[in-house]
Amino acid sequence: MTEESSFRIVIAGGGTAGWMAAALLARFLPSTHSVTLVESADIGTVGVGEATIPQIRYINHALGLDEAQFLRETKGTFKLGIEFNGWRREGEAYMHAFGPVGRGHGLLPFHHYWLRAKQLGIAKPLAHYSLNETAARSLKMRRGSRTPRSPEMPYAYHFDAGLYAAFLRRYAEGRGVVRIEGTIGNVEQDSATGSITALTLGEERRIEGDFFIDCTGFRALLIERTLKTGFDDWTDYLPCDRAMAVPSDNGGDFTPYTRSIARSAGWQWRIPLQHRIGNGLVYSSAHLSDEDAAETLLANLDGAPQGDPRPISFTTGKRRKHWNANCLALGLAAGFMEPLESTSIHLVQSAVSRFLSVLPGAEADPAIRDWFNGQADFEWLRIRDFLVLHYSVNEREGEPLWDAVRHMKKPDTLVAKLENWRAAGFIHREHEELFTEVGWFQVLAGQGLEARSYNPLADALSEDDLRSLLGSIEAACAEEARQMQSHSEFLNKFANLPPHQDAVA
Repeated sequence: MTEESSFRIVIAGGGTAGWMAAALLARFLPSTHSVTLVESADIGTVGVGEATIPQIRYINHALGLDEAQFLRETKGTFKLGIEFNGWRREGEAYMHAFGPVGRGHGLLPFHHYWLRAKQLGIAKPLAHYSLNETAARSLKMRRGSRTPRSPEMPYAYHFDAGLYAAFLRRYAEGRGVVRIEGTIGNVEQDSATGSITALTLGEERRIEGDFFIDCTGFRALLIERTLKTGFDDWTDYLPCDRAMAVPSDNGGDFTPYTRSIARSAGWQWRIPLQHRIGNGLVYSSAHLSDEDAAETLLANLDGAPQGDPRPISFTTGKRRKHWNANCLALGLAAGFMEPLESTSIHLVQSAVSRFLSVLPGAEADPAIRDWFNGQADFEWLRIRDFLVLHYSVNEREGEPLWDAVRHMKKPDTLVAKLENWRAAGFIHREHEELFTEVGWFQVLAGQGLEARSYNPLADALSEDDLRSLLGSIEAACAEEARQMQSHSEFLNKFANLPPHQDAVA
């Protein structure tokens, strides 16, 4: 990025979304493009303790980040999956673990053999056939393979969102991104086209640009207040509209997984970091007051709270266009889906990657914008359906929120998936939707939705061979996990944490 840059990209707002966009643009844009980020230290961000999914490793690799340094500077830990405690009914838990579950045989994926074994009464819970879950339940961790024939475990991270944004800021500024401190007072538009031309800071400073990225959070100053893009409200499907968040001292198990614990009017997250635990309660204000939500959260912490619970209000849904005119919305400016499956950072990552694949010149072709928005809509809608699945298939009878979501009208796209599963154990991953057949399988089974049948090809395996298949998978997972270090030992050694900074002594 030089003084000769002819295409000016201006990012409005910092935080995780803004600085992730800045870092990726700094890494991949040609010298003909410049990047300026405008943010105010007086405007806070929503970020609490963040959990991610394995795709974040692709971005870290693309940026050329040193993983050990990344973990040290963000107080990060490893994540092998998400435990859902009480989501089907109180006292039961299952995990949406990363990586494979079982092993396919012949033409069929593993879940058809598991469904057959379940009918025969010889199937064990899925935890026995998942290396990630076996390791997670044992509080174990490793990277890569133990031997050339050993399987790898996909993993993600937990980290401090504020430290992550600061880490990306240092990266971006070191590669030419210019940060300007200031509060955006006005957004100027071209009177003929409606495109954004400049941001004004106070009365005297104007920041001109050719393309603008809105990372102003729920305020959505550019994409909504200026461009009047419109918003699709999904409250009918996902009625929770509040969160309380508070960090706490470390306590309890140092888990290499996120916990999502169902409560009477919502759910609580638990995200273990090196220096603290991130906690929050997502709930419906129609079923729980803010005061009772704070009390519930504080009563269910592993360690002493590090402050007072912070309230966050939101409406689940998305912008009708993520890219409108010469503006792209990222993060909370693009929309919001509760962090049930840790998708918020991924949605920023995928949007920036998609934008780079169709990087506009002097003027973006409307057909390119339409393609981009169609892809974004598909991605958001399919994630929405996956979140609705968790809520709508439950057995928590007698609790108003859970009764309401169990009986609500579901999206047609989700209904089709549920009917395919119920009829024949069939799971279809459409195009490039984020969650795989294995992910859907774990949640469908974990929530207790029964499949009436399975693919008859699974009957080609004799019962003895089926027992042998299941037993060999279970034994291999147990043996691999037995060889691993504890999560804390592995993290301390891999990230080379100084003794006073050890995640867990």
